[in-house]
Amino acid sequence: MIDYPPRDRPVVVTERLELWVPDETDVDAMIAILSHPETHRFLGPMSSYADQMSRVLRNLGSWLLKGYGIFAVRHRESGTVIGNCGMFHGWRDIGADFDGKPEAGWIFAADEVGKGYATEAMRGALEWFERVHGSSGIVCMIDIRNAPSIALARKLGFGELRTATLPDGDSVLLMERQPGIST
Repeated sequence: MIDYPPRDRPVVVTERLELWVPDETDVDAMIAILSHPETHRFLGPMSSYADQMSRVLRNLGSWLLKGYGIFAVRHRESGTVIGNCGMFHGWRDIGADFDGKPEAGWIFAADEVGKGYATEAMRGALEWFERVHGSSGIVCMIDIRNAPSIALARKLGFGELRTATLPDGDSVLLMERQPGIST
């Protein structure tokens, strides 16, 4: 029998945030964040509730199959879900230099951007991931127009791998974090 959520559900606590393995009580908050037009701007065309649910389920499936995935992120003081971040397995079919590697990702509510939460949360998620799973190359994919996320990736130790064009025509920057880089 498959054990979900995992028995040893990791919880990462940072100065202002708490990261945890999401469960069904987190789904509506996560979809609400994804559905905001400003948040969704660099995620491709606005999609239906069913498409957003598929994204959430793919991320939860990564926890089940790989032992890592996207954390839900809440503000410790208010308890409000403000985003998600972590490493997941995306099965994107982009190429051997990207596929098969853990992929980092972060999405935060539009009204929480610019407060340092993504940096704080990703540092905590990376520290947990590397402690548990080792520091093999982690990749990320960012829309080339998303300068703030590219800057964050560089701050976290990601370097440019190459650009790629997705099936919807969007250009993305593929980046890889070298093992052993501290943030």
